This record gives sequence, structure tokens and C-alpha cells, in this order.
Amino acid sequence: MKIIGRNNEKDGLMQCLLSKRPEFVVVYGRRRVGKTYLIREFFNRSFSFYATGLTSEKTKGQLRGFTASLNEYGHEEKSIPKDWFEAFSRLKELLESDNVYREPINNKRVVFLDELPWMDTAKSDFKSALDYFWNSWASAQEDLVLIVCGSATSWIITNLLTDKKGFHNRVTRRIHLAPFSLAECEQLFALNDMVMTRKQMIESYMILGGIPHYMCLYDSRLSLAQNINELCFKEHGQLANEYHNLFYSLYDKPEKHLAILDALAAHRVGLTRAELSKVKEIGGGSVLTKDLLELEECGFIRKYINCTKGEGELFYQLIDPFVLFYIGFIKNKKLDSWNEYINTPGYNAWRGNAFEIVCINHIEQIKSALGIRGIETHEFAWRSIEPGGGAQIDLVIKRKDGVSNLCEMKFTNEEYSIDEDEHRKIENRLSRFQTMTETKDAIHVTLICGNGYKRSKYSGIVQNVIVGDDLFT
Repeated sequence: MKIIGRNNEKDGLMQCLLSKRPEFVVVYGRRRVGKTYLIREFFNRSFSFYATGLTSEKTKGQLRGFTASLNEYGHEEKSIPKDWFEAFSRLKELLESDNVYREPINNKRVVFLDELPWMDTAKSDFKSALDYFWNSWASAQEDLVLIVCGSATSWIITNLLTDKKGFHNRVTRRIHLAPFSLAECEQLFALNDMVMTRKQMIESYMILGGIPHYMCLYDSRLSLAQNINELCFKEHGQLANEYHNLFYSLYDKPEKHLAILDALAAHRVGLTRAELSKVKEIGGGSVLTKDLLELEECGFIRKYINCTKGEGELFYQLIDPFVLFYIGFIKNKKLDSWNEYINTPGYNAWRGNAFEIVCINHIEQIKSALGIRGIETHEFAWRSIEPGGGAQIDLVIKRKDGVSNLCEMKFTNEEYSIDEDEHRKIENRLSRFQTMTETKDAIHVTLICGNGYKRSKYSGIVQNVIVGDDLFT
């Protein structure tokens, strides 16, 4: 099978094969993003050992599954180990055997433990056993690559990436697998014979984001709207319960995570930590810190400094399209199909916010279209609250070369054109931004139009125009 994109990740895995040290690789990311697929296909499904954790199984069931994998790879002992220490001892025996499979590139032994958090059942001592396996033996094997993977991101972060005890500084490489870009989505659609215009591909991204598994569920015989109806709005649609399954697979107790997302979905430029902590269902303290970190690590939210006068404030902003779509249309479903929502006031409000999220997830493509890819930048949203009405700019690209791009993002049915009313609004936002921030930058008004742009007599206020095709570069 073909691996679409993932060039940095593939390069990282190749470096592990070429290195002269033992490698402990952690691959993480949200459910359905393609973690297992990447590892399997990169190594052509050929490992020295491969095992996966089993959902909803207790310790004995996990050990039984691990033993079955050991036997599949040639270990002869068929009895169930009494604990994980014995299980990893058998793995060591297997890896030391003469007939163990080695990668042809550099004679490496590659071990892949998938869905690792599921193996760590209550009172199983799994983590201690893995710690002992690595520190006592594996860390001295220069020809060993240990790859662990899991969707339970809170477990991965807490126990492997930020652990101050056994695994502190043991992980040699971390791979955070992000959703596909629009360009990668386009390649996947072509591979699956899914025929769509680029405008429709952008709409697809606005709904489901760049999650490969979701897009592979599309039926090529149906339109985009028909596919969304079948997947999300039908009672037994394959994504009808995905939101619940997604967060309960990622986090042990996701209720506060979900409350944070609900709050951020209602504020397109984001909220400060202080504002979030005032929400009854969220609260503050170390729990909020942990939950925000976990949501950020999974790519559901981002944090940014609202660069105004002084040091600015730290904001948290929702940047996941599927979360926004679910909260807006599925969570409290009022209509029975996606077709019924299209062109309603709620749909139009969502469309503007969703396209902004698409743009935030394609900052590098926007910078490329502006010809500033090599210039250091800081991206943020900006808002002011003043007597007589405030102002809001959903994306500012502040550049090291003394320019700030104030981005207006528009996704319309037809080519976008600035009229007199919109011209007045842009002038107001521009004036308030300059006054409130006291910026010394040259301000370039930048239009990002998902469905094309048509000049008008008011176009002179705009310095840069980026169209939908530019987001596919």
C-alpha cells in the first residue's frame, strides 16, 4: 500500500534504522489518524516482533494475546506468563534467538508494540516491567528499535513523554502524527476514486478535518453531502458515535476535556485560562493544566499569545474541524440530514468559523502563497472590547520583516467580492488594531477566499489575495 505524505515521519523512522544506538520511538496522535498504518506500511509489515493491546481485556487477557504473538514469531513456550516481567523476559529470549527477523537495511531488530496503553491494566505492573525490559537489556542493544504506539494520549504523555522516573529521557524519538493537509487529502481521494472539486475538498475538510480513516469511509458513488448524511446523520452511520468513542479512547475521564471544547466552540478567537476556569463544568488548578496540555498534544486546540500592548495574553483556541462540526450539528441534532442544514443561518455561521480553522491548519501554505515561508512569524487572533463596540481579527500573521498580515477569511458559494459594507468593516478593524496595539508594523490586508475572488471598486484596500487552490500547495 502507498503511504501518502508523512515525509518527515518516514525520514525519522529511516534515521532510526540507520542509527548506531538503541532507539525507543513513541508514536502518538488522535484515534484514526493513521499511526498503526504508517508503522506497518513503512516496515512492510515485517517485524522482529509485533503485538497489540486488546481493548477491554484484563491482565490475563492481555498476557494471553502477548503470548500468542510470541508464539507466532517463534517462541515455543505456550503457557501464559504469570506476569509482565516474565512476558518481557520471553520477548528478550525471542529477540536473542538466531532466527529472529532483522531489517535488511541495517540488520536491525524492530519491535512494534501497538496500543500500548491497553496493556497497562489495573495492578498489572506493566509499566514497571517495560521499564525493566528497556533499562536492563534493550537500552544496551545497538541494533534494537522499539516502537510503541497508542491512541490513549493521556497515558502516552503521562507515562512516557513527561515521566520523571523510569522513562525520563529514555525516549529517543517522538513522532506526533497530525491529520492530513488538503494536498494529502487530495491524494487520498484520487487513490480511492473519490471525485470532488477542490471547493468540495475544502468543504470536506471543514466537516471531518484531515483524518484519513474518516475520508476512507466515503462512498465514491455518492456526493459529499450524501456521504455526510450517511456517515453522520443516519442512526447507524459509521461516524454517528465517533465523537464519544474518540474522546473515551483518548482519555480516561474526558468529561472536562469535552466541557473545554464546548466552551471554545462558542468563542472563535478562543478563551484565556482564566475565562475557561470560570466555566462551572471545567474549574481550574492542575487538572485544567493537564487537560489543556492533552488537548493541545492531540491537535484539538492551540495556544497563542494575543500580541497587543505589553506582553499580551495567552489564549486557547479550538482548531479541530470535526469537533466544531459535531458540536454544531450532531450533539443536539435539530434536523435529520445535512442537506436540511445547508444555507441555514446556523450553517452560514459555522461555515465562516470552519474555514478559518482550515486556514489556521494551513499556515505554511498561506505563508508560501505570500512568499514569506522563510521569514519567522507569529500567528494569533486578536480581539478588543471597547465602549461602543469591539473588533475582532481572526488571524494575524506578525512577521519579523516589519509587516503584519491581517487576514480576512471568506468561504462563499460564489467568488468573493468586497462590497461597500465589508470595505467599511475592514477599515474599522484596521483602524482599531493599529490604535489598540500601537503597532509599528506595516499592515497588509490579506484576503483568503476559499472559492475564488472577484475584484470590485473596493479592492484597493487589499494587498494580498489567496485563493483555495493556494491551500493545496
